[in-house]
Amino acid sequence: KLLTKEDIVPVNADKPLFNLAPLLIFLGAALLWAVIPFGRGVIGQDLNVGVLYLVAVGSISTIAIVMAGWSSNNKFALIGAFRIVAQLLSYEIPMVLAMASVVALVGTMKMGEIVELQSIPFLLILPVAFITYILAAAAETGRAPFDLVEADSEIVAGYFIEYSGLKFGWFYIAEYGNLLAVSAIAATLFLGGWRGPFADQAPVLGPLYFGIKTILIVFLLMWIRGTWPRFRIDQMLAFAWKVLVPATLANLLWVAVVLQIGRPPEAQGPTPVQLVLLLVGNVIILFVTLTMLGQAAKRYAAQRGLAQA
Repeated sequence: KLLTKEDIVPVNADKPLFNLAPLLIFLGAALLWAVIPFGRGVIGQDLNVGVLYLVAVGSISTIAIVMAGWSSNNKFALIGAFRIVAQLLSYEIPMVLAMASVVALVGTMKMGEIVELQSIPFLLILPVAFITYILAAAAETGRAPFDLVEADSEIVAGYFIEYSGLKFGWFYIAEYGNLLAVSAIAATLFLGGWRGPFADQAPVLGPLYFGIKTILIVFLLMWIRGTWPRFRIDQMLAFAWKVLVPATLANLLWVAVVLQIGRPPEAQGPTPVQLVLLLVGNVIILFVTLTMLGQAAKRYAAQRGLAQA
């Protein structure tokens, strides 16, 4: 349908940047797939800095969004671009810290090796890192309840308000491309990637397991989108800096401490005792975080009640 729509370019827009932004944001979503393993040996390039590559390439979308908002010569587009930069920078930090917990646990950034070393899915060992990654991924992709990027009740459509036709389609494709990419990364880092029953004996099962796990993460993100109402911008940023960042920092510190406890030099990956300690620490961090969130919610409700009275 978008192919049949007229391509409108504002008269005062910076046309080179205006036309380049949709392609750049799609490129950032597409390049993420280069280091994601679909099966044993089925990977574009298993870089020894694969996780770092994902973080670096993910920043391309931020640049493209700023280009789109600035080049449109529209105040709503510019406000939307500035808003999403604040959102992406805030949630990039807990996402990177969650990924760093996995890297510290396995001692490598190679995505293929991370999957190989997951005899037990890291979701069961590092639930704090998994939950943080999922919430940060929802914010990074602009999914509800973090969809302040295109808050139509406030800034019409955000940074792509001036785009139409196929150029708008590129932004739309990039959004769902990023949704699939972050789901595939979560499946790789926390759900064992392509690993599953009989995957070693029948390699054809590897991509099947990987696809199922990725779709489950996509369903989870869509479930969150359909369940929670939109946050205010101050609530969203406070949640990142006051909840997710401290929780992931505590989790990363606990991983570093546990890895120094009694692992033989020749051991590859964490020992069973370390796995138990990691899980216990994660449960404690989750309990403390949820308790503090509950107390904050009660204080907020009490303040609102006093204000209304």
